[in-house]
Amino acid sequence: MRRTATHLAAACLIGIASMSACGFAQAGSGLPPLPAMGPSLRKTVAFRTDEQPGTIIIRRQEKALYLVTNKGQALRYQISVGRDGFGWTGTVRIAAKTEWPEWRPPREMRARQPELPAMVPAGPYNPLGARALYLARDGRDTLYRIHGTNDPKGVGFDGTSGCFRLTNTDVIDLSKRVAVGAKVVVE
Repeated sequence: MRRTATHLAAACLIGIASMSACGFAQAGSGLPPLPAMGPSLRKTVAFRTDEQPGTIIIRRQEKALYLVTNKGQALRYQISVGRDGFGWTGTVRIAAKTEWPEWRPPREMRARQPELPAMVPAGPYNPLGARALYLARDGRDTLYRIHGTNDPKGVGFDGTSGCFRLTNTDVIDLSKRVAVGAKVVVE
């Protein structure tokens, strides 16, 4: 069987996540260093909207997530968005928030990339990063997330499968500021 680079990376990720979850990710263990949290790409900006404070507005073309804070003001976070064919728009709600979530690639993603694992355990090596905000429409999980990343250079472009990716530093900040049930408008 010919192994692709993606297959090897996924296998390595599973092994690393398993070992770190079991407490083996210690100095001298041969594991890579813990991923960087990444810089904060957040800034306060003037922002006109009729939406209420606490609402998230995602502008895909700008690769920006805005958290409305006051009338005429928002926090702007730089994000990555869905690549060609994976972008979407609409209004959803935050159904749940998780710290250091586990990752279960959706069936459709695993069909496109069969080398992906069925599950990556929670922890610092997980591809969803430090936090995940689960998006739902009419009470049903959309399978899309606002989440962190262990690769701070992976923010600011079209490259996801429909999720919205922030640095771990920024997703921790955002997660503290928004409530379960908050409105999310994707434009």
